Amino acid sequence: MVAPAPSPSAEPDPPVRGGSWWRLELPLPPELEESLLWKLPQLGIPRLAVRHRPERPAERLLQAWLPAADWPKPERIELLKALEPLGEPFGLALPAAVWYRQDDEDWSLSWKRHWQPDPVGQRLLILPAWLEVPPEHADRLVIAMDPGSAFGTGSHPTTRLCLEALEELAATPSGLTGLRVADLGCGSGILGLGALRLGATSVAMVDTDGLAVRASRDNAALNGLGDAVAVGLGSIELLADLLENRPADLLLCNILAPVITALCPAFGSVLAPGGIGLLSGLLVDQAPELERVLQAQGWTSRLVGRQERWGLLRIHGPELVT
Repeated sequence: MVAPAPSPSAEPDPPVRGGSWWRLELPLPPELEESLLWKLPQLGIPRLAVRHRPERPAERLLQAWLPAADWPKPERIELLKALEPLGEPFGLALPAAVWYRQDDEDWSLSWKRHWQPDPVGQRLLILPAWLEVPPEHADRLVIAMDPGSAFGTGSHPTTRLCLEALEELAATPSGLTGLRVADLGCGSGILGLGALRLGATSVAMVDTDGLAVRASRDNAALNGLGDAVAVGLGSIELLADLLENRPADLLLCNILAPVITALCPAFGSVLAPGGIGLLSGLLVDQAPELERVLQAQGWTSRLVGRQERWGLLRIHGPELVT
């Protein structure tokens, strides 16, 4: 039986049994989701999940599993203090956290209880790998996903914006057929796999997190797309190498705006002048400044999508100014 953990002012923790865990549950404001999913692994907490219902994607709950022997009450209090500054850029306080004590279990099974088939746009379906395709979604293109320790399950608005934009590109006369794709900051690989499902020929992916690289490889194999995917641990320089120094036709980049700003001077090494880039991970009010930075680097950009406070920029090289 899972019982609530004592509050910080309560008695000390009960004795730790072998294999016992703390489960942290934290409501997720959309502004803080990317930051928390980045920060917690930096603090030694890679076992993460985001719960949401497909019919209510804005209502998300972060879950994290921590070995009880390593995280007594003082350390858990300090953990929450370390997370509090993440809300400051948005003028938000960290939501109230709840701790639950639970016996040893395969924590990935906890994720499985909360995942459901998740339709995106008109054609795509994000499907937990252990479930069958529901009959009502039999005509959709399936992106099978296994949680592992990865980031990017399709629930976040920035991921959905990118997938919906890919679907729109696929519906144009030129479509995605035959395109070479670059995915900078691939997370779970979901965007690159979506591009392949919609007709792209190949995807080169990189991420600076080893867990994300492993998850992207595993998810590519799970979808039978391993031969079309090249994945590496690194940043934009490695991505150019994976592309064999032939810039891609389409760049996917779902990372935070300050990181996009830092990397965009090198975009020409991974995106052809006549190519298209989809940049997400940014807040709508960050778009004007990012557009100015991109323009200074020779890229034409405009805001083409938004969900909640998150936006999506579409960029073109100098040979495709519109």
